[in-house]
Amino acid sequence: MLSPDKVSAHADEDWENAGAGDTIDVERLVAVVRRQWRIVAVCMGIFAILGLVYILTAVPKYTASTSVLIDRGNSQIANQMQASVAAALPIEDDASVLSEVELFKSDSIGLAVVDKLKLLDIPEFTSPARSPISMLRSLLNFRTWFASDDVAADDIDTLRHNAADKIVADMDVDRIGRSYALSISYTSTSPELASKIATSIAEAYLVDKLNSKYDATRRASEWLQERIDELKQKALDSDLAVQKFRTAHGLLSTGGQYQLLSDQQLSELTTQLIGAQADTARARAKYERVKSIIDNKRTDAIVTDVLDNSISNDLRKKYLEASKLEAEISARLGPDHVQAVRLRSEMAEYQRLMFEELNRIAESYQSELQVAQTREKSLQDSVTQASSVTAAAGETQVQLRELERTADTYRNLYQTFLARFQEATQQQSFPITDARIITRAQVPTAPSAPKKPLILALAMALGAAFGGAIGAFREYRDRFFRTGEQVRDVLSLEYIGHVPAIDAKEAGSGNKDPESVRGLQNGNGITNYVVNHPLSAFAETMRSAKIAVDMENTSTRCKVIGVISCLPGEGKSTIAVNLAQLLAMQGSRTLLIDADLRNPGATRAIGRHAEQGILEVLLEGRPLKDVLLLDNKTKLAFLPAVVKRRVPHSSDLLSSSIMVNMLDELKAHFDYIVLDLPPLGPVVDARAISPMLDASLAVIEWGRTSRRVVRTTFAVQPEVMQKCIGVVLNKVDTEKLKLYRSYGSGEYYYNRYSAYYHEA
Repeated sequence: MLSPDKVSAHADEDWENAGAGDTIDVERLVAVVRRQWRIVAVCMGIFAILGLVYILTAVPKYTASTSVLIDRGNSQIANQMQASVAAALPIEDDASVLSEVELFKSDSIGLAVVDKLKLLDIPEFTSPARSPISMLRSLLNFRTWFASDDVAADDIDTLRHNAADKIVADMDVDRIGRSYALSISYTSTSPELASKIATSIAEAYLVDKLNSKYDATRRASEWLQERIDELKQKALDSDLAVQKFRTAHGLLSTGGQYQLLSDQQLSELTTQLIGAQADTARARAKYERVKSIIDNKRTDAIVTDVLDNSISNDLRKKYLEASKLEAEISARLGPDHVQAVRLRSEMAEYQRLMFEELNRIAESYQSELQVAQTREKSLQDSVTQASSVTAAAGETQVQLRELERTADTYRNLYQTFLARFQEATQQQSFPITDARIITRAQVPTAPSAPKKPLILALAMALGAAFGGAIGAFREYRDRFFRTGEQVRDVLSLEYIGHVPAIDAKEAGSGNKDPESVRGLQNGNGITNYVVNHPLSAFAETMRSAKIAVDMENTSTRCKVIGVISCLPGEGKSTIAVNLAQLLAMQGSRTLLIDADLRNPGATRAIGRHAEQGILEVLLEGRPLKDVLLLDNKTKLAFLPAVVKRRVPHSSDLLSSSIMVNMLDELKAHFDYIVLDLPPLGPVVDARAISPMLDASLAVIEWGRTSRRVVRTTFAVQPEVMQKCIGVVLNKVDTEKLKLYRSYGSGEYYYNRYSAYYHEA
């Protein structure tokens, strides 16, 4: 069981790992590359070989290119020659250029090239592809078995279209930059044929452009001719309808326009009425002016007719002279002088006569005003009468204008279509296209395919991708324990160390004691590896386990240690035997008990010759001293498990009071008791005996046992795992272990402290 300090340490480590997970772990990626680079290299090599085979066996192909310019200048010249406004559609945008590209891929171009070069006589265009699928399809076509040698017209047409499709498939049309030039490339196994077909494609394009323009113009001319005849008749009918309407309603021609008589009269009367109103206003102004002068007795006011009247002028002159003389006499002799009084009476007479003359002028102005008003009233009555007549004739005018608009419309359409018809007729006479060939195809001297460097690079890239996929899948499937960090992170248990995988031949033949049936037999040398190699990494890991046991149970005199694993075959028995050997070799009284009553691995390894064991002690009451085996070198005692028949209730037997009494008896004679327990996964024996344990040591096979199954199995065994001092990774491949190391881990510095180990 982990102490609180260890749990806290694991929590801190988990927090650090969680924070590191937010970014890309470059070190982990590098480690993945180091582990899987061989797979990637092998796949790259295989694909490179396949690429070389393809390069060596592929038929070389040659590509010839020609260039066509969509020339807008020719269209402008043609338009000038034709004096036409409607020119060929200029190419001004990308959509138009792409339309021209698609035109090269049309059936009309392909069939024209096939017919011009007689490509049906060339086997390349008539023979089917020699692939296994096409050959099988031809064999399954039963109609070809009984077909005659004569080729029908339908078959020839099919061959022509197939050849055209092949031309389109082997042709490549691209726009050159942002210009109006198009590059046409054709690829074939024959360089001469590639050049001919590329040139023929460009020429067929020009001919197709000419033909399409001629056909379009011809169709437009025919359509225009039909519309012209129709519009001509409609224009005549509309003009005739206008003329009949004019005659029926008495329309007269005045200044090029046709009006009703009432309209013309109304216009003239309105003009006269406006003049009469002006005359009336002028007469009223003159009369009111003279009237205001008379009413105000103003002798100094000026009136035009007074200035032209001699009587008024003489009276005014006399009035002024008398006024002047009166002023002088009054100033010299006084205003009451006889002469001054006489002069003032004369001035009054002159003034009376002047106003009498103004009254006569006012009477003439009044007469003029009355005449103007009478004339204005007469004209107003005439305008009113003419307006009523015009209002009554409004419907007639609306109909007339509608008929005139219809006639004008048909007349304009007729003239427009005549002009267009002349333009279309002229365009048929000038077969000028808006495209030309600017670069003719040359016979290629070097093959364009296969591109050997590109194919080889692509093959290697595909190999790398395939190998990377395999490596990624292997990494995804690699869900085993590889490092101590994984043990701590996944299981939250202490990592004791790892035990390298040992070859039986390198471990030695072991030792056998044939003279004594009570001695241990180490047949393959692995079971006593720590004895023969005390300075090895194997032995150092066992020492770490011993220290962990001692630190976990410092107050206990005899320590009962259970060695467990999750699955069978993980090397649990080997670890248990070597741990017991190490404890005994260090001078401790040590007993090894094979508690796996169903599959006694320790007994098969070192006590195969035993005839009695723990079952006889528990079931038959045999004395322990009669069944124990002893290693003469390390003084290790071993209680085997001789299974002569199936034990159906092994868990009950291990958890029985007899087993408890036996362990209590053994604790008085030994310092360490190591129990080789059954795996936790398949049976519950280890769980049953867990209350008797002081500590347990978990063994996990490196790179073979899934982390998920270990985590799940340990989670359902809380009684056993609470006493677990740590985990030992067994059968570790030290060379591969380097590939899983990370910076700062124990595996990273393994090469530095491996000098302390001596396997010899």
